[in-house]
Amino acid sequence: MTYLEGSHHVTLSVGHAQEDVDFHVKVLGMRFIKRTVLFDGALPIYHLYYSNAAGDPSSVVTTFPWAQAGFFGKRGTNQAREVLLSVPHESLNYWHQRLTEHGIEVTDLERFGRRRLLFHHPSGIEYVFVGNADDPRVGHTGYGVPQEHAIHGIHGVGLHVATPDRMVEFADEVFFSQGQLAEEGDVAALQIGNAKHGNHLELTVNRTDEQGTWRYGAGTFHHFAWNADTLDNQDAVKFAIEGNGYTDISELKDRKYFKSVYVRTPGGALFELAVTHADGGFTCDESPHELGTRFQLPEQFEHRREEIFSRLEHIEI
Repeated sequence: MTYLEGSHHVTLSVGHAQEDVDFHVKVLGMRFIKRTVLFDGALPIYHLYYSNAAGDPSSVVTTFPWAQAGFFGKRGTNQAREVLLSVPHESLNYWHQRLTEHGIEVTDLERFGRRRLLFHHPSGIEYVFVGNADDPRVGHTGYGVPQEHAIHGIHGVGLHVATPDRMVEFADEVFFSQGQLAEEGDVAALQIGNAKHGNHLELTVNRTDEQGTWRYGAGTFHHFAWNADTLDNQDAVKFAIEGNGYTDISELKDRKYFKSVYVRTPGGALFELAVTHADGGFTCDESPHELGTRFQLPEQFEHRREEIFSRLEHIEI
């Protein structure tokens, strides 16, 4: 039987590295767990990782700071748009005040009977805090964020689509949707996989904006990763997707901390099927308490360490 275990991580193309670190670590209080580089191509670009206290796969936000290289994207339709993060349901007043004190504009809204906070990353990407009362994941208490308000992890992802029926069809037939949970105005909520948290897919009908960019470019999503749990299951999911005619799917790629397959969905968003490496995942090159303290490189780039590091923007954690 093939299956998915909810979310694994989300990867974004952002602006400059330091403003990204400041936003995730100093404002959101997330844990900085990895500093490495993009594995694809020859251009040295940081790949930065942030998480909750334990570095749970379903809590990880990763970023590529593309502004230094002059790559900028365009947000639009047929594209992943919102980073949905889970916070304790009673913490929204705290977060409204904290974000405002850091000069971040916050919008209160209610969706599917639940209060939310909408705000933006410095590069413009939409972030949404969703209050949850039954999320057991433990948040990181960085930069004064108390435990009772710390971010649990990923709640899900928001996609903007011009033709939602095609994306619902994909989710229902080959992507382990548990069915539509709710519909409100132009937004439909689905649940993906077996997990009890971090597995929400929200589709916003958007026929107004122009097509968003899919390439690397600051200010846009790159992909959303779902947890395929094991390599055997990942293969089975991949074959099932291909067997239903969705053949815009990659071969297996080794990302050192996890192994990945990527599929372009009919809604435009790039999805990843990820499996954490059995030999340690994020702790394969740093102990749990050392996470994020050293600049890590994949083996194929190790001989270029000095050159690559000299080209990257200096950041302070």
